[in-house]
Amino acid sequence: MLSSAAQRPSTGSAAASAAAEFLTFRLGQEEYGIDILRVQEIRSYEQPTRMAHAPEFIKGVIDLRGVIVPIVDLRLKLHCATAEYTDFTVVIILNVGGTVLGAVVDAVADVVALPADAIKPAPQFQGQVDAAFVRGIATVDKRMLIVMDIESLLSSAEMGLVQSVAVA
Repeated sequence: MLSSAAQRPSTGSAAASAAAEFLTFRLGQEEYGIDILRVQEIRSYEQPTRMAHAPEFIKGVIDLRGVIVPIVDLRLKLHCATAEYTDFTVVIILNVGGTVLGAVVDAVADVVALPADAIKPAPQFQGQVDAAFVRGIATVDKRMLIVMDIESLLSSAEMGLVQSVAVA
């Protein structure tokens, strides 16, 4: 059965339909956003089971209702200055390219809706975060939000590695 929203004809403007929602989170002092459609759930951090020969940024695996899920610490992956585990540290369970994985972040903030034209191209310079991982920069309530391209961040070679860790 269709919901009432699905039965109604669309009356929104093209700009409104082009808006996307992003889950915002903190890594160190910076605020990032990822496409909410990639997020399955948010969990408190639990120590994963470490896998031999995995890169440092792959903290290990957890059993999520019968599914073995690799846990990637985005703070280590992005070379953030600190990677302390506090009461606010959480794992965002993501579905990226058909693979379920967890991303460790310092804290989750909120969900924001951004029209496509609100995301401006990121400046091209050498920094902690490779520009290939950044979809753009947006201003939300006078704060800067780095909009991440999570698929690029977890490149196909690394996704292959993540998949092999999950199976191992």
